[in-house]
Amino acid sequence: MLKLLYVASEAAPFVKTGGLGDVAGSLPKELKKQNIDVRVILPKYNTIPDQYSSKMKHIYDGSINVAWREKYLGIEKLKHNGITFYFIDNEYYFKRGQCYGYDDDAERFTFFCRAVLAVLPVIDFWPDVIHLNDWQTGLISVFLKLNYMNDKLYKNIRTVFTIHNLKYQGIFPAYMLEDVLGLDYKYFSNGDLEFYDAINFMKGGLIYSDELTTVSKSYAKEVQNAYFGEQMDGILRSRSDTLTGIVNGIDYEEYNPVTDEYIYAPYNINNVLERKMANRVLLQKRLGLPINRRTPIIAFISRLVEAKGIDLLMRILDELLQYENVQFILLGTGDYKYEEWFHGLQWRFPKKVSITTTFDNQLAHQIYAASSFFLMPSRYEPCGIGQMIALRYGSIPIVHSVGGLRDTVIPYNSYKNTGNGFVFKSYNAHELLFSIKRALEKYGDITLRRRIIANGMTADFSWANSAKQYVRIYQALSVENS
Repeated sequence: MLKLLYVASEAAPFVKTGGLGDVAGSLPKELKKQNIDVRVILPKYNTIPDQYSSKMKHIYDGSINVAWREKYLGIEKLKHNGITFYFIDNEYYFKRGQCYGYDDDAERFTFFCRAVLAVLPVIDFWPDVIHLNDWQTGLISVFLKLNYMNDKLYKNIRTVFTIHNLKYQGIFPAYMLEDVLGLDYKYFSNGDLEFYDAINFMKGGLIYSDELTTVSKSYAKEVQNAYFGEQMDGILRSRSDTLTGIVNGIDYEEYNPVTDEYIYAPYNINNVLERKMANRVLLQKRLGLPINRRTPIIAFISRLVEAKGIDLLMRILDELLQYENVQFILLGTGDYKYEEWFHGLQWRFPKKVSITTTFDNQLAHQIYAASSFFLMPSRYEPCGIGQMIALRYGSIPIVHSVGGLRDTVIPYNSYKNTGNGFVFKSYNAHELLFSIKRALEKYGDITLRRRIIANGMTADFSWANSAKQYVRIYQALSVENS
């Protein structure tokens, strides 16, 4: 049985700040179903809920070096949903209010990367493949190749590095190469870790890992050109033969309108229209909106940052709400200027708009279940999970044709009556507004609406197919190494 160590800086349900947490929490479960001996390792943040941390078993106390610093290393173990999780414990680095965003993030995640390799003899698990995720884990490939290749227990381990979002690369001052990473300056001089007079953790992962993946086929192509490549496009073109796009899945146990305990009225494909109306009325009541079973609800659940297309929404929502019979519901947090603008929108249209700038998982499920349409006008979107959840819940997506949105949302074709959503190709406010108005025009045709919803609800966005593609990559690396 192939042994896999899955490494991430977050994983649901323990800790989640974005899509990486969802992936790391759900993909390993599917890999186990496909006969992979998979274990997951992540930092032990103090924000992990007590219902999990109280059940962890402490299995090791020791220390490792972070360059010239000797630091405590503890290991906690927990079995959850049949998967063994290991948690790297160091309160100095991980007993904080957030996962990321600190001045010493370079040191924190250098420690984490070194710890992942150091714990293998302790847990007595020697993986065939280590699967790394985003910049926080990029140095593991670097340390494995530079520090462990003469060790017979490590030299046959292969690595896969997944890019979840190329924009976030872990860029830090150059002096940290020796002072924090503990590496010779030659790895800056030869360009392996150098990035415009700084060091780059993700670049190390891209260069030193055996295989690269990213989270959709379209994004794998996009990152090889300058517009989406975040100055890594040259490296990614040079490694195109080892770069694979695999679209993320969603957890079908968590996101299932038939069994979802968060929603007011569970439903299936046969009673979706009637039950969505019931969910709509109760959501309207909860949010203080006028109750109307037939008023379409347009939903937006997202981080409020520029990349999510907020600038386009700000240009079109006043006009849309003034002239169309719709309600707009937003759930998400982010940049203060965007939060304030949307609260102002609610003030201008109190009977048509609900803005919630906190994150509420129960409310998110209820919005998916009640909404008619789901907006994702992202400027770029490596994969996106919201549109797949929306399709699963019969909420018709309206998206920009980019990245994973292009791979999962099929434009409605009025001639063939095919497709599961509405798509605009050029990133501008006019095209977004036109797509929304077109979707609203089609909404009145119940037969057509039912067909589009059915196309979305019957599509397979589970992890099964994506996991098979990962398994093929792992097996190919193992065969090469045998």
